[in-house]
Amino acid sequence: MSKQVRDKVVKDRVREKKPEYEGDTGRMISTGSTLLDLAICGGRVKGGGIPAGILVEIFGPNSTGKTVLLTEIAGNIQSQNGEVQFRDPEGRLDKQFALLFGFELDSAEYSRPNKVPEVFQAVRAWKPENPDVINGIFADSLAALSTDMEMDEEEGDKMGMRRAKEFSQELRKTCRILTDNNYLMVCSNQIRDTMATVGPKTASPGGKAIGFYSSLRLKTQFAMHNSKMYRTTIHNKKEIKKVVGVNIEVEVVKSSVWKPFGKAPLTIIFDYGIDDVRQNLQFVKTYTGATTYTLGGDKLYQGIEKSIEYIEKEELEDELRDEVIDLWQVIEEKFKSNRKPKK
Repeated sequence: MSKQVRDKVVKDRVREKKPEYEGDTGRMISTGSTLLDLAICGGRVKGGGIPAGILVEIFGPNSTGKTVLLTEIAGNIQSQNGEVQFRDPEGRLDKQFALLFGFELDSAEYSRPNKVPEVFQAVRAWKPENPDVINGIFADSLAALSTDMEMDEEEGDKMGMRRAKEFSQELRKTCRILTDNNYLMVCSNQIRDTMATVGPKTASPGGKAIGFYSSLRLKTQFAMHNSKMYRTTIHNKKEIKKVVGVNIEVEVVKSSVWKPFGKAPLTIIFDYGIDDVRQNLQFVKTYTGATTYTLGGDKLYQGIEKSIEYIEKEELEDELRDEVIDLWQVIEEKFKSNRKPKK
């Protein structure tokens, strides 16, 4: 084959090649945060999100939104007519909390397993009614799962080696089931301090298999500044100040669906859930250089609370989200490699 013919073949292949998820939004599930959806998969499909057929691990310190993200994603699967298995080893999820995120616990297959195999055996035996939509499995959290050996008071499992081995065995038998059946499995995990003198000072429990088999790993942590949201009111001439939410940051520490190491800020209001409007307004203001909050170039208000009130009153959430996606794509384009295709 001559050089001219070979070059033409390469160019034709590049021209015909399309991203795996481009335009296929039906295979994506939102996290409830526009900026996190974009950080996860924004370069593969407009708007981003989480693709089906994979295992996702969400880990981080206490009170950094892990359960919130799980229930938000579970609610979004239900909104697309998918079925949900929710495994709650910690036994902490209640109906009222789940409903904040549009997740109906009564409509889910719910249980409180004690041991590692109970979670994964149920996945392999599952037969959802509609296999043509995304169906989801959730576990909150993997760190709370035990083994027969560990629960034996006489024998015990002091080093936790049996649990790590069971995670490895069960994930090895389950990973292809997720892909073949278009399931989305999302698990939360805690973090533990390590004794390492070199490398990471923390690790998620359960051995290395969880990180190895996860196609997407999301690390939650408190925002560097203003991690707590306060609200002040006056009652009987007395000023009262309370914490009403938290600001966190989510980092994509591993990704097999797009680029790793993207980050996204999230605001979680305790009695509301993920405040996507707040972060979207802030994103537009920051990256357009505007001095006030805006939508479509039109000024809203100087303060964010009044701007949020206006967006919600006029039902402009979708328009704001579209503006954020378009602006994010313009910024992302600046980081795109302009090198010619490989021969």
